[in-house]
Amino acid sequence: MAQNPLPDPEAYTRMMAEAMDLPLEEADAAEVARNVALAFRLAASVMDYPLPDEAEPAAIFAAREQAHG
Repeated sequence: MAQNPLPDPEAYTRMMAEAMDLPLEEADAAEVARNVALAFRLAASVMDYPLPDEAEPAAIFAAREQAHG
């Protein structure tokens, strides 16, 4: 898992709701926190993926168009 500990999703949810002046009912906050926890775990798995030191980001990303037919 991630080298850095993941933030507490409940505390993060409350902090961000307060920072955005977003009213959040307790029942809703619990559901949001569950989704935040999932997002943290997914992000950690991406960040933990080993890349060689010489890996460079793509200069430009362009999605390919799919042929219809």
